[in-house]
Amino acid sequence: MTYLVALAFIAILASLGAGLFFMLKDGTDGKRKTSNMARALAFRVGFSVLLFVCILIAWKMGYIQPTGIPAGK
Repeated sequence: MTYLVALAFIAILASLGAGLFFMLKDGTDGKRKTSNMARALAFRVGFSVLLFVCILIAWKMGYIQPTGIPAGK
């Protein structure tokens, strides 16, 4: 589970970096703007939702256990 979460965070950061790159480079030097930035940021949102769903499934199946403040106190 730790490797899955780490891989998801790396994918999220890579997608965010790609969005930044396309935001800065698209439309410069007389080139036409593309939808690469929007696509990269959509992938970031998708990776974030997938990570959240995977964490919820792992919790429901008992692979991970919550720690910290007890519920109801």
